[in-house]
Amino acid sequence: MSKSDRIQCISPVDGRIYAERPIASGDAVTQAFAKARHAQKAWKLQSIEERAVYCGQAVDAMQSMAEDIVPELAWQMGRPVRFGPSELRGFEDRARHMIAIAAEGLADIDLEPKTGFVRKIRRVPLGVVFTIAPWNYPYLTAVNSVIPALMAGNAVVLKHARQTLCVGERFQEAFARAGLPDGLFHNLVLSHAQTAEIISARLADMVCFTGSVSAGAEIERAAAGQFLRVGLELGGKDPAYVRADADLDHAVENLVDGAFFNSGQSCCGIERIYVHGDVYDGFLQNFVEQTRNYVLGNPLDEVTTLGPMVNAKAADFVRSQIAAALRGGAVAHIKEGDFEASKAGTPYLAPQVLSSVDHQMSVMREESFGPVIGIMKTADDEEAIALMNDSPFGLTASVWTRDTEAAGRIGEQIDTGTFFMNRCDYLDPALAWTGVKDSGRGHTLSIGGYEQLTRPKSFHLRTETGS
Repeated sequence: MSKSDRIQCISPVDGRIYAERPIASGDAVTQAFAKARHAQKAWKLQSIEERAVYCGQAVDAMQSMAEDIVPELAWQMGRPVRFGPSELRGFEDRARHMIAIAAEGLADIDLEPKTGFVRKIRRVPLGVVFTIAPWNYPYLTAVNSVIPALMAGNAVVLKHARQTLCVGERFQEAFARAGLPDGLFHNLVLSHAQTAEIISARLADMVCFTGSVSAGAEIERAAAGQFLRVGLELGGKDPAYVRADADLDHAVENLVDGAFFNSGQSCCGIERIYVHGDVYDGFLQNFVEQTRNYVLGNPLDEVTTLGPMVNAKAADFVRSQIAAALRGGAVAHIKEGDFEASKAGTPYLAPQVLSSVDHQMSVMREESFGPVIGIMKTADDEEAIALMNDSPFGLTASVWTRDTEAAGRIGEQIDTGTFFMNRCDYLDPALAWTGVKDSGRGHTLSIGGYEQLTRPKSFHLRTETGS
């Protein structure tokens, strides 16, 4: 088998091949989708309670693998082991919440009584859901569609990112341990070309994708004319606005974490901050001081709080953004040399805080997806709102203030899928996870998430006949 017939996961830890798997053959792909479609016919007739048993046992099985999964994640995508358990806790929270609300989310919609008739709208499964998951939060993002899709009566085929090959296998193992009926879940190792072919051939009834804007556009092109349902969670350039009345200590602590957790590789991470002029200097000084506390290094080391980026190419892109901003007049507040592990040409990159930035700079306009943040002074709420909306993205935004009424007023004017007050970079499974503009369309989680994974079917039953 040639190299082109295999997918490799190159570890950002040391640049070596961590995992290598053969790409699924054409016959294997065809058989997987055929088995999924066949198995789904019986699965959709199972009760929600019966589906919940299997899905709950799969969650239990995944949690039982935590000791192996945490270092495995560090090797695959570079997140420090001290933070690995949080992803599995989030996976469990989301999965159990969606299991718990399934009966409500999938309940029939009964209409007002009408003599001689029974009328209702039933939410029925779509059929086969094709989930295409990313590497940066490989369990958290996949679970958003995998568990709800199964709970809704669909079969699922998962294609995970090459950087997190082992995650798809963990899902497969968890469902096998749970005894999920054969054919309902498949993990496939696929090339980009195969992925596009699956979509354009309409082997699935819905595509759930999390990833870049460019890849999302490719998926839409592949789906054109196939009348598929497509859910897209794409990029972000998420802003935060710190008002003059904010609790600065709280704001700094949370925004530093929101900017640099996972080495800034989060679609809903903080990528730009606007601070009212009255508190700007104090906020900036505190923010820089806390940023210097990070420990950049090997993610397998318990003392490491900032791991490598996913690869050297991604790190070099962020370096280029920083360099361009500096040429444009920005001020860098972190000396890269203070972080010994940070080296050009490697995935290891020191966190950077930039001031004197503006919206002519790439670092304030284009998704960085790395450990850099631009902080900009603003005069008032009106200016902050205009700057926050001045972006092709619209995933999340946050305001930091003691004034709930003002926060609500600002939130109504911000073009995002989620708006936060005094928190950021967080997903509540009871709320719809969605974006606007280039951040995507459709939504997952919450009661609304079940609307995406089902279709309405009307029942109009005449119970009285004759004269």
